[in-house]
Amino acid sequence: MMKMERQQQQPPAPSAAAGSAVTVAVPGAGCEGEKKAPAINSDLWHACAGPLVQLPPAGSLVVYFPQGHSEQVAASMQKDVDAHVPNYPNLPSKLICLLHNITLHADLETDEVYAQMTLQPVTSYGKEALQLSELALKQARPQNEFFCKTLTASDTSTHGGFSVPRRAAEKIFPPLDFSMQPPAQEIQARDLHDNVWTFRHIYRGQPKRHLLTTGWSLFVSGKRLFAGDSVIFVRDERQQLLLGIRRANRQPTNISSSVLSSDSMHIGILAAAAHAAANNSPFTIFYNPRASPTEFVIPFAKYQKAVYGNQLSLGMRFRMMFETEELGTRRYMGTITGINDLDPVRWKNSQWRNLQVGLVVRLGSIVLRHPPLSAADPRTFH
Repeated sequence: MMKMERQQQQPPAPSAAAGSAVTVAVPGAGCEGEKKAPAINSDLWHACAGPLVQLPPAGSLVVYFPQGHSEQVAASMQKDVDAHVPNYPNLPSKLICLLHNITLHADLETDEVYAQMTLQPVTSYGKEALQLSELALKQARPQNEFFCKTLTASDTSTHGGFSVPRRAAEKIFPPLDFSMQPPAQEIQARDLHDNVWTFRHIYRGQPKRHLLTTGWSLFVSGKRLFAGDSVIFVRDERQQLLLGIRRANRQPTNISSSVLSSDSMHIGILAAAAHAAANNSPFTIFYNPRASPTEFVIPFAKYQKAVYGNQLSLGMRFRMMFETEELGTRRYMGTITGINDLDPVRWKNSQWRNLQVGLVVRLGSIVLRHPPLSAADPRTFH
């Protein structure tokens, strides 16, 4: 869930392949009169990240899995975790850390969302940090009104507009004046970078439907959207209309030869974690929730509940949450079919992806084998 781990004065802007080492300098950084980047809207960031993503609060205890972090780098580069990456025998498979700071970001080129976290391994912790972690377990994020639609070829055509589902338009957009013929209005929506996009919302056609026309093609070309990408409209608690996107295929962009290789990135994140573990010193990581679905920085209370609140055994039934195409959630039943180390050489006795499972899909009782899960995965045992 993160990018390259090194201390920086300016937050980096990752490429579409989160976990890459690309860093973009902020124009005018350090110059007098420079403009600071606007704070990311948390409601829109979480909508783009997905309904199953829940970040721990600053000051709380978390459990960090370097094995999962390395896996995200591999996923972002669309390759397997390289066996040539050296082993770090002094690096535990998990670290209990204090989360000092967390900030939300979005890539300027792709709008890919990511979070920057500063972690510090701890051997002891105070009551306040533990309480914050337990509080995060009990609190759920408030649900904002939103809709998500996967773009069709017509939606991305330069000659067409965006067809909005009727219920979504009535729920999210300001009400139209149906005494007008045709009913139409101008609406504005802010993206993750605080840019305002203006669209003409009109109700017309046979059969009649809601459309975004003027301004839509400019948005599609400006964001370089294609059929299969998704757009998300959110109405936040201040009744502000927000607009985000999710790419269908998050493929690595053309990275110059000066950028570190995938192997070097693996080595870098493991070396940084090993150094921090040995010295109890802070280190910075970057988490991209869209690069790989499994969280590797988990609230301490969730970890304890998942691992110690369940007696894991072969044949045990469990339930697991999955994200649906339109940002909903669905729960599936499954059975634990095996408990083994995913990488017994480099990560012996690790709780990262140590469960082999079969999921029951209730369409004729089909049983599907799922990639190994983590015992501490907060999506399981609901």
